[in-house]
Amino acid sequence: MIKRSFRMAYPVQPRERVELVDNQIYLIDNRPAWVKFEGRLIPTINYLMESNFLKKVTVDMGAIPYVTSGADVFRPGIKSIDESIVKDEIVAIVDERHDKPLAVGIALMSGADMKSVEKGKVIRIIHYVGDRIWDFTKTI
Repeated sequence: MIKRSFRMAYPVQPRERVELVDNQIYLIDNRPAWVKFEGRLIPTINYLMESNFLKKVTVDMGAIPYVTSGADVFRPGIKSIDESIVKDEIVAIVDERHDKPLAVGIALMSGADMKSVEKGKVIRIIHYVGDRIWDFTKTI
């Protein structure tokens, strides 16, 4: 495991220590916070559980087993949508009961468009509870 230390801009606070592990995972004060995915930085679910700063889509309880297995989000399983979401934006998928992040995904359409459709895939899941990123960040 290769570690490099450096400083990075927002949302890191001035006194937080940032490390890059294996050119893929950014640690903030020894907590796995960001992961490189297809050239983009995405927050880990562990980091979002501390403070969710992403726009969110809330899924019903019936969708949770599918989302936590890595299935993409389809419109019928959604309870609420942040209408300010723009296409290709990174979003958090949360459960309706606890409002806790279950997954991170890429919006396939805007929030307004998501609200207007009745069926079809609306979010591509890229990181979810129980995936290899989740498991790896538990070992750091």
